[in-house]
Amino acid sequence: MKNKIEVRIKTFENFNGLSIPEYQTCGSAGMDIAAAVSEDVILAPGQRALIPSGFAIELPEGYEAQIRPRSGLAAKEGVTVLNSPGTIDSDYRGEIKVILINLGDKQFTVSRGMRIAQMVIAPLQQARLIPCLCLEDTQRGEGGFGHSGK
Repeated sequence: MKNKIEVRIKTFENFNGLSIPEYQTCGSAGMDIAAAVSEDVILAPGQRALIPSGFAIELPEGYEAQIRPRSGLAAKEGVTVLNSPGTIDSDYRGEIKVILINLGDKQFTVSRGMRIAQMVIAPLQQARLIPCLCLEDTQRGEGGFGHSGK
């Protein structure tokens, strides 16, 4: 892919021996994040845990990093990212951590180096909100959840 932005990465001591996140294929949208745990973390069904990545990043202004579930873990094990997608702002410099939750029916073990999530770097646009008394009418109007049927 052309025109890649540069993102600086700083690793911490708990990252030693792990690989820097990278795209697995030329068409991948996300880079896999590995668990930088010092010992196994066991998630019982319904349990969540904050899993360290061992690194921090420096995003250019105007970008965010989205932390998303890995589809294989979600489909096969019922393990997903709780605040999906988690947002890493361009001015955050702390260690990236992933909130994993086990929605499956059996315990799940997070081991060191296991690929637990993916990180997507995306441009963003901030908005300026303008107070008003009314909004333009649309065909949908105020139709909310399930408004269009099944």
